[in-house]
Amino acid sequence: MLLGASASIGTATASQKAPQTAKPNIVFIMCDDMGYGDLGCYGQPYISTPCIDSMARNGMRFTQAYAGSPVSAPSRASLMTGQHSGHCEVRGNKEYWRDVPMVKYGENEDYSVVGQHPYDSAHVILPEIFKDLGYTTGMFGKWAGGYEGSHSVPEKRGIDEYFGYICQFQAHLYYPNFLNRYSRSLGDTATVRVVMDENINYPMFGPDYRKRSQYSADIIHREAMKWLSAQDSTQPFFGILTYTLPHAELYQPDDSIVDHYKDKFTDDKTWGGDQGSRYNANTHTHAQFAAMITRLDSYVGDILQLLREKGLDKNTLVVFTSDNGPHEEGGADPTFFGRDGKLRGLKRQIHEGGIRVPFIALWPGVIEAGSETDMPVAFYDVMPTLAELAGVNDVAGRYGNQNAETDYFDGISFAPTLEGKDQKNKHDFLYWEFDETDQIGVRRGDWKLIVKNGQPHLYDLATDIHEDNDIASEHPDIVSELTEIIFREHTPNPHFSVTLPEKAE
Repeated sequence: MLLGASASIGTATASQKAPQTAKPNIVFIMCDDMGYGDLGCYGQPYISTPCIDSMARNGMRFTQAYAGSPVSAPSRASLMTGQHSGHCEVRGNKEYWRDVPMVKYGENEDYSVVGQHPYDSAHVILPEIFKDLGYTTGMFGKWAGGYEGSHSVPEKRGIDEYFGYICQFQAHLYYPNFLNRYSRSLGDTATVRVVMDENINYPMFGPDYRKRSQYSADIIHREAMKWLSAQDSTQPFFGILTYTLPHAELYQPDDSIVDHYKDKFTDDKTWGGDQGSRYNANTHTHAQFAAMITRLDSYVGDILQLLREKGLDKNTLVVFTSDNGPHEEGGADPTFFGRDGKLRGLKRQIHEGGIRVPFIALWPGVIEAGSETDMPVAFYDVMPTLAELAGVNDVAGRYGNQNAETDYFDGISFAPTLEGKDQKNKHDFLYWEFDETDQIGVRRGDWKLIVKNGQPHLYDLATDIHEDNDIASEHPDIVSELTEIIFREHTPNPHFSVTLPEKAE
């Protein structure tokens, strides 16, 4: 059976764990479109990830952790709100840059408003909770929780310091015309655009794009490290680092990391580009993709080293994960890397490959080194888990909207699992829906129901982890039971819709 108690390995014992008297610091690192099998500690044979692998050796590795959705914005929304995608306001990549006036950066035209559908302003999100608990908060990377000027931007949602891409579509360019910033310390009153002056001297597409020198991933990482460097033990801190690597486009500095993989993948591919998606043409696609993950790994190493140097590592929980499964955009080749961990499906699909993600937690002295758990968890469990570690056991009771008839909180805290205690409270089922590909998913035990365009498909993950054998016709009773969950959990949303299956008589 796939569901079960956590299986621990390693040498640390509960009696050796250091008592925690102060509120823990939290650094939550989420990368973009990394598949379950993209890391060495999850079986990746081609790509070097020593720093993240070290996290797994010294912390806890989750083998059945799930994103909130098979695509970026709704998955991040599930994380931020503690809601599954049948309840959350954001359930897809609804864009707000379409059909707006254009503005000029050098000779390059860009959109005057950028961003995605905003979070519900009446529902609390993670950084707001931690601000209320006395934390200083920073976020660096992709926001994707509202468009510029909306009611859901960093300065209005509990963030003290922000630097990155408000808009996930803008993040398709690694050498962009601008990035976004909100900094209380610098006196910002709203999120602003920081123009990349060196980039805008050259076009966004074509051979001269390579002359752009301001690489967003490095810039965002430097800002994150600057913020972390300013932290100390006088005030707890909560950092959300949403790096855009290894999302396409497959472009980065030509350095030793890239050269290493060019030498390794001598029989490589080229890709012609897609200006509509803001993906430039590239060569050495395998080398570029692998280098992006190793570059990200080095960022994680920087963070862990800084925490150790500052003496903050013993009271800091560090989590690493991905927002959804692997992509095949911009020339990426998931088949070559086998990086879905032998799971079926990619980004935008509710098959296991689209939603099961790497998830590693490190907290020296609290989390047992080398431990592992196969307990299923989902992104909407992160809110109650982190809140409990910070001292709040009832998120809904403390932060629920009392003026709303219903304010959903779907997560269950897995703090006991992290602390090596008995996890008494577990999910009866996990739930997903995604409008772009018209899919709904329910997992209960080892049963997995996927509804595509209203048609149910049933799989037994205990014997069919690749979801090859649809056994819906053999188990109409199970299909009926899981369908009832769909009708109970799905709430209508005017911006996003899915086709519900036929309800059993």
